[in-house]
Amino acid sequence: MVDHSANTAVETRQQRFETILSREQFTGLKAILDCLASDREALCQWVNGTNSYEQLVEKLGYRVSLTKQIHVQDCYSRVGPAGGIRAVLPYHDIPSQSSLPTLVNLDSTLTTTPKSASFFNELLRELKRQLSVQE
Repeated sequence: MVDHSANTAVETRQQRFETILSREQFTGLKAILDCLASDREALCQWVNGTNSYEQLVEKLGYRVSLTKQIHVQDCYSRVGPAGGIRAVLPYHDIPSQSSLPTLVNLDSTLTTTPKSASFFNELLRELKRQLSVQE
């Protein structure tokens, strides 16, 4: 007889993770994580096993590169091998009226501003808090 209880617990944790991450408040963080990680089960484990946004990005195989300012419109013209950008992830947080863009680069770096990194670090902390309440 096969014991499915361990598998059910993993599925439940994974489902809970996906449900919480899909909430509107996590839209920007989810867009970044979707772009960086295709293995959702591993992503769930890495979120639980990291203490900061930068640490999570590093676990996903990227290095965070901070820059003072990102001109999103200029970045779109640099998407592709010639410009070195894989994805432009513009995000505007309406409550704070802040523009928090992130660039995913072909050289395995994530370019962002200090304000954006701080915002997503707080968002990751809130995601982890909500996940721990659910368990």
